[in-house]
Amino acid sequence: MNPEKYDRSVNLLCPTCGCSDFSYEEGSDETTQIMTCASCEREFNKDELIQENSENIEEHLSEMKEEVVKDVAEELRKSLKKAFSGSKNIRFK
Repeated sequence: MNPEKYDRSVNLLCPTCGCSDFSYEEGSDETTQIMTCASCEREFNKDELIQENSENIEEHLSEMKEEVVKDVAEELRKSLKKAFSGSKNIRFK
């Protein structure tokens, strides 16, 4: 199983205008970093922007979970089929 297959990048959107372009000012740490929407000029810190986009993030996470479960089940099925390939009493569909 290839773990890079599950890498995702989620575009964060401005909750006011839906723009995905932001400029930011460096702060002392990431939580104090001020991000400004390029379109409507609304200002957020990074945590606020992530919180505003939580529904989008959760949807991407849900899709990724489904893929992982499907791939793990397929790998397990292949592994068991290979392990019991010489047995006359056990068959896989």
